[in-house]
Amino acid sequence: MKISVYAIPASIDDRDLKERIAVVIDVLRAASTIITALNNGCKEIIPTAEIEEAIMLAKNYEKDSFLLGGERNAVKIDGFDLSNSPYEYTPEAVKGRTVIMTTTNGTQAIRKANDAKEVIIGSFLNAEAVSRYIRHRGDDVVFVCAGTDGKFSLDDILVAGAMIDILEGMNTEMEMDDLALVSLHLYKSYKSNLKKALENAYHYKNLVRAGYEKDVDYCIQLNLFPIIPVYKDGTIRISQNFQG
Repeated sequence: MKISVYAIPASIDDRDLKERIAVVIDVLRAASTIITALNNGCKEIIPTAEIEEAIMLAKNYEKDSFLLGGERNAVKIDGFDLSNSPYEYTPEAVKGRTVIMTTTNGTQAIRKANDAKEVIIGSFLNAEAVSRYIRHRGDDVVFVCAGTDGKFSLDDILVAGAMIDILEGMNTEMEMDDLALVSLHLYKSYKSNLKKALENAYHYKNLVRAGYEKDVDYCIQLNLFPIIPVYKDGTIRISQNFQG
C-alpha cells in the first residue's frame, strides 16, 4: 500500500488522486465537527466552498429540514444557524437534518479531493476506524491535509501520523513518501501528549486566542467514534458498508 501525505490541498495534482482513497483531514475543526454531527444523527452534510453557494443551496430545502453551519477565520458566519464548533452539533440540533457547511479550510479541501476513487473524512476522533477501513480496502492512500489559510498546519500532519501509526500497528505493508514518514515520526514523539505538540502551533494558538480552547481539547481526543464519513456526489454521509 502506497501512502502519501500532502500538507495543503494546493500541492495536489488531480493525477495524484486517481485510483486512490483520499482521507481529508481538518482536525481543527471542520473534520471533527463533521464527524461529531454525523455521529449525533445528522442526515447528511453538504460542504460548499463559498458562503453564497451554501445560501443558494439552502433555498432547495424546507424550513426546519436543514441548518447552515460554518465560519470564516474562526468566526460564525452572519445569518448561519451554527458555527464550526463541534459542541453546537448536538443530537437535539442536528438529528435527521441536512447541514450545509462552509469553512475557511476544511470544506475547500474536501472539494479539492473530489477526483479520488473515494473520499473519506478523518480526524483524531475516528482515527482507528479510518485506519481499519483503509486496511480493509487495501487501496493506495492520499492524506489531504487542509492546512490553514493555504499553509502547512501541524495539527493535520499529526492526524495523518496517528493513522499511519495505527496501520503500522496492524502490520500493514506500506510504502511511504517522505512527508508520511515525517508525520509518523512526529506523531510517535508526541502521542502521549498531543496538546504539548500543538501548544506553539499557529492554528492552535489562533483558536485559543479566539476562545476555542475547549473545542481544541475536544478535537484532539483519539477514537471517540467508529464511523467513516464518505463524500460522494457532493454529500457526506456515514458509510453503511463497514463497521470501524
